[in-house]
Amino acid sequence: MIAGGMVVPNLITSCGGGSAKYLGLQLYSLRDMVRDEGIRKVLETVSKMGYNSLETASYNNGKLYGENPGDLKKMVDDLGMKLTSSHLSRNISGDHDADLAWWNKAVDAHNEAGMKYMIMPSAPLGNDGATYDNIKRYGDYFNEIGLITAGASIQFGYHNHAFEFENKVDGVPVYDILVENTSPNHVLFQLDVYWIKKGGYEPVDYMKKYPKRIKVLHIKDGTAIGAENTVSYKDVFDQAYANGVKDWYVEVETEAEVAKADVQKSADYLLKADFVK
Repeated sequence: MIAGGMVVPNLITSCGGGSAKYLGLQLYSLRDMVRDEGIRKVLETVSKMGYNSLETASYNNGKLYGENPGDLKKMVDDLGMKLTSSHLSRNISGDHDADLAWWNKAVDAHNEAGMKYMIMPSAPLGNDGATYDNIKRYGDYFNEIGLITAGASIQFGYHNHAFEFENKVDGVPVYDILVENTSPNHVLFQLDVYWIKKGGYEPVDYMKKYPKRIKVLHIKDGTAIGAENTVSYKDVFDQAYANGVKDWYVEVETEAEVAKADVQKSADYLLKADFVK
């Protein structure tokens, strides 16, 4: 990754596909379409929209969307896109060896798929879990996972919701405690710019606070990107370029009947935006 603070012009560039710009998508956005029409149809659809970097959200027992990782990679590559990131999750179970074995198997699958990132989308760190000891326990766990993924040249990270900012220990947000209790060499953070805003903080402030730790973004709004402008996206992208962020993913969480349209609207907005390179 490029070191934080370095301004690199045109760092976010095309991975392939029909767009001259980098345009990432978290495939969770079209989860209902995946269920109803299958992953191949979804991939064909998002390729035509201009997306070219994909983040998956369906890992299970060595497979992604029920496909062998190499087969899914070929489907994506053939459409001019790249698989670059994945959301997958296993919380601390009490059986440490089993937990690490699960992650080792997952790394093998994601390495075959050619992933750059493996991202934990959430952890039990809110409400009753928002204690220093529990946050430290998960920080140690994340460090171990990051060591495993590093062996395959994959970076491990954590994705936030609002609760990591709403919940505090001695006045300090859970998010900050987790950052301070994880290794900068083995754990990165994927900042969801919508959820941090809902948690009461500004995404750009945290991007400036942790320029070397926040290396991936989720670009999100209440519906389609740009429809509500909950977040100042120009400020977010300006800071992302300044920090050397390479990868970001649109995520739409609207319901099935409008999700496809919102994913299209998000692509249209970002492709036209002069602040996106």
